Amino acid sequence: MPFPTTNAKYELPAVNEILASVGQAPVTTLDQTNPDVAIAYDTLINVSREVQAEGWTFNTEYDYPFSPDSNKHIQIPNNILQLDLTDDYRYQDSIRRDGKLYDKVNHTYEWEHEVRCDVVWFFDWVDLPKPIQDYIVARAATIVSSRIVGDGQQYQMLQQKEAYTRAFALEYECNQGDYTFFGHPKGGNFYNSYKPYQTLAR
Repeated sequence: MPFPTTNAKYELPAVNEILASVGQAPVTTLDQTNPDVAIAYDTLINVSREVQAEGWTFNTEYDYPFSPDSNKHIQIPNNILQLDLTDDYRYQDSIRRDGKLYDKVNHTYEWEHEVRCDVVWFFDWVDLPKPIQDYIVARAATIVSSRIVGDGQQYQMLQQKEAYTRAFALEYECNQGDYTFFGHPKGGNFYNSYKPYQTLAR
């Protein structure tokens, strides 16, 4: 199971909601020996990872600093889903490799100075906004229905609920992100004027 969490008591109601959606009885503990519970719980965590990997306002940070350790390596925490150097590092390129930040241009793990990255984090269930939680539960219920029940009519109904909750999640995202017609540059003015040198730099 990717990114195991430590707040099972908060995830239990979500698992019970998934089980109820597919006509299963609620449980009092997340007993992994119960196959239905195990499927529901694993699906919940996997879907949570997939949804969060999209990159939302609540789990995306720009210009996040990373400092090299004594070996000049930059270790990447396990709860990072996406990582990329900011636009300031125009002539550098990096990837995650072996749990560390790898410099693809200079072909090395060594970094001389602190670097800044745009990061998408993986959060525990308790730290997710309610609209995102609702969307994850609805999406997980749709998947669990196909795995446990196999009822086509039930699957279609759950798909409709999934679409409904995603719409609310996107509405929440739009409200939190303060997006505008002119775009939303990180940490800058909302209006991006035309700059000829940017065209020439392509």
